[in-house]
Amino acid sequence: MAKNLALVDLSRRERQVLDVLYRVGRATCAEVQKAMTDPPSYSAVRTFLRILEDKELVRHEQDGARYVYIPTVERERASRSALRHVLNTFFAGSATQAISALLDEDSKHLSEKDLKRLSVMIEQARKEHE
Repeated sequence: MAKNLALVDLSRRERQVLDVLYRVGRATCAEVQKAMTDPPSYSAVRTFLRILEDKELVRHEQDGARYVYIPTVERERASRSALRHVLNTFFAGSATQAISALLDEDSKHLSEKDLKRLSVMIEQARKEHE
């Protein structure tokens, strides 16, 4: 349960650090810093990694003299938690409002394949609702 709460309570920089770890799988502090856009200092990255460890979202393994950091929460679970947070924060918990906003913004860029996939998903949701 603490992990779900911690995912919602991440700062922008903590999210950036976690995103790097999800992209690369495992990394040292220096590797995380190098992979970040507009990176903070090395000591700041170390602090973010320690905070993420305290929140039980990251763990480290010792590799000689260095620590290698690894996410402890699978990316899909983290993304669902982040999405839930966005839904609650910006769309009053309404998936319909969020989808509508996405379609208003991006509908011109949806391929026929994307539209068909959305139709199939809506039809599945209808069947599950009955």
